[in-house]
Amino acid sequence: MRFDSKSVSLAASAFAAAIALPLFANAGPAPTPQFTAEKCFGVAAASQNDCQTAAHSCAGESKQARDANSWVYVPVGTCTKIAGGNLKKA
Repeated sequence: MRFDSKSVSLAASAFAAAIALPLFANAGPAPTPQFTAEKCFGVAAASQNDCQTAAHSCAGESKQARDANSWVYVPVGTCTKIAGGNLKKA
């Protein structure tokens, strides 16, 4: 039995999609941490935010570091000690 390149490409694409599907199923807000936390805006590294902004709806989707509208959970009392940290979004 011989396979043409179109059939092989289609099969490879289907396989890749099946493997990647569980990765996308986990997208969403970050779980609430086990420590007493507060949301700290303006300190997240790119792709390290904990939840949505006006530009995206899931954790880990910020495109810019220190985006004033992206936040991460930090222990209570530490946000204002971080350079650029703010308890309220911009």
